[in-house]
Amino acid sequence: MKYHYIFSGLGLSSLLVLHEMMQNNFLVGKSILIIEPETKDTNDRTWCFWEKGKGNWDPLVRKQWESAFFLTENHKKECLSEELRYKMLESQSFYSKIIPVLKDNKNIVFVKDKVCSFRDNGAEVFVNTPSQTFVSEYFFNAVSVIDAVTSQTKYPLLKQHFIGWFVKTKAPVFSPDSVHFMDFSVSQNENTRFMYVLPFSATEALVEYTLFSPNELKDNEYEKEIKNYILNKGALDFEVIAKERGVIPMTAYPFWKNNTQRILHIGTAGGWTKASTGYTFKNATKQAKRLVNTLQQDTVDFRNFKKSNRFLFYDTLFVSVLYQNNELGKEIFSEMFTKVAPDKILRFLDEESTFMEELEIIWACPKIPFLKALVKYFFFEVN
Repeated sequence: MKYHYIFSGLGLSSLLVLHEMMQNNFLVGKSILIIEPETKDTNDRTWCFWEKGKGNWDPLVRKQWESAFFLTENHKKECLSEELRYKMLESQSFYSKIIPVLKDNKNIVFVKDKVCSFRDNGAEVFVNTPSQTFVSEYFFNAVSVIDAVTSQTKYPLLKQHFIGWFVKTKAPVFSPDSVHFMDFSVSQNENTRFMYVLPFSATEALVEYTLFSPNELKDNEYEKEIKNYILNKGALDFEVIAKERGVIPMTAYPFWKNNTQRILHIGTAGGWTKASTGYTFKNATKQAKRLVNTLQQDTVDFRNFKKSNRFLFYDTLFVSVLYQNNELGKEIFSEMFTKVAPDKILRFLDEESTFMEELEIIWACPKIPFLKALVKYFFFEVN
């Protein structure tokens, strides 16, 4: 049997694309195959994003906050304007909302397996698992192709890596209405390190030790810092309810150059993760809408799906600077958040800022490292 569409992986990006297809009645008369080795019935991810007012995913949001602070030892800056909310969505809620609807659709087939290779011959796509071969008109790959990044040196690979503890304290030490967006008051140790705190009540929170750096740490190094941070807040008695760990690639590597006419890499595998922040949810939502619009065109060629823009250029410089001078992260973020109105920075990160706002943000950053990265961009490595 030949399918209209095959999806490899059933994570955030695939589900957003399939949801968008359903919203547009685009699955009617289409045959879909989803190849995924996991059951997707546990809370294996947490996604956060800022948004104005009410949003489409609010019924699934575990909590939203009206306040989010950027902090150092000497500064505390509110990041959210009155209309913005910072929202947390747990993957299990997301899966339980969309996956059952997909399974009720008779045109959708689920195969519990893993894709090992795929090939576009110009007329159709052959998708291979260890046990069989499938054929489709179009193929969407959401499985990371990180080996393509690590095997080259042209585009630096920075990582957002973290361990988080979901904790419950005896004493009320958290402010339940305020997120610690980035708390740089922790020791930097020649890296870019900060605490990220999502409080659910005065005694419950997710406390995450996060680094933007090329190399990961040993588990006990993250956990030692988390424990000290909680103790310094005055929580001498607490328990760890659950833990999470993640590594998000931060790179301007052009994943989309691996696209073919009929194969599209999506999610992190397609460069849908914001290189300078590691945020994925909002950008993936935008890209899913673009993709469904593309599929409704008379001619579909995924080689034209991704377009370079000035924000990719900014991300390229930022990743290059932090990769070469990882100790500068605290200074860069501090200069930005203390010299520029945070609402402008958030618009910039959403790629919705004006050129004048972007110049203001760039001017606030340390000049020499970015000038060096600029010279390198134009004259040495990046086309």
